[in-house]
Amino acid sequence: MWLYAAALVGLCYLLRWYREKQVVSHLRDKYVFITGCDSGFGHLLARQLDLRGLRVLAACLTEKGAQQLRAQTSDRLETVILDVTKTESISAATQWVKERVGDRGLWGLVNNAGISIPTAPNEWLTKHDFMKILDVNLLGLLEVTLSLLSLVRKARGRVVNVSSVVGRVSLLGGGYCISKYGVEAFSDSLRRELSYFGVKVALIEPGFFKTNVTSPEKISRAIQEAWDRVSPEVKDIYGEKFLASACHPRTRYSPGWDAKLLFIPMSYMPTWLVDAMMYWRSPRPIKAL
Repeated sequence: MWLYAAALVGLCYLLRWYREKQVVSHLRDKYVFITGCDSGFGHLLARQLDLRGLRVLAACLTEKGAQQLRAQTSDRLETVILDVTKTESISAATQWVKERVGDRGLWGLVNNAGISIPTAPNEWLTKHDFMKILDVNLLGLLEVTLSLLSLVRKARGRVVNVSSVVGRVSLLGGGYCISKYGVEAFSDSLRRELSYFGVKVALIEPGFFKTNVTSPEKISRAIQEAWDRVSPEVKDIYGEKFLASACHPRTRYSPGWDAKLLFIPMSYMPTWLVDAMMYWRSPRPIKAL
């Protein structure tokens, strides 16, 4: 029994190794649109893909960021100003992309734009603090993706969403972890839906790299600002050292046999296996490939 299981695991790893060794051809004919290219991952990715010969369409929040990127790349790379929290800005950028890719479609969409503050214990924050992050990291990502989806489908391309390890385990209060959990859920459902049309969806889940998003100075300042706004009662509570009461609730409750015997085990299964189970139960679109 164990020998068969080990053989199956080895076969899965061998198949994954083979798939990941494949190289994409005709890179100079392929367009990739990247958000959040002023700095950090987006900036580095735009430069790297430009070096590899792809036609990079880089979205920056500021003209200063766009100028700095153009100064470090070839003439192939083009930039556009994009604020992912504004529908009119997304619409204008979508039209700009359409004019450039034409009938070829958009081979790659990389949703990288994101912010991490305000961050603090949840009780110190307001609804506006949460929405500030969700508007960029989740709702902005959703709207950009939906706006460009037809172009990605035309090219049978791929969508790459930058999530985070905190989209798997929540480590801090505020909207950041919530937004990344949302990105994970959206990406899972989108991957299954678009697979029928030859479109791939991938998640990037970085740890704590040194970028503007993880700047200790900015995070410390945001926590201090939140602390300064909270009520004296909350300050008094959080300023005291206290022990938990005698009542110890569970961290999670999962009522229902379906949750205990199906959905919770599914959450620990390999993604490809969960996808296969979902495909088996789901209807196929008429024009699925």
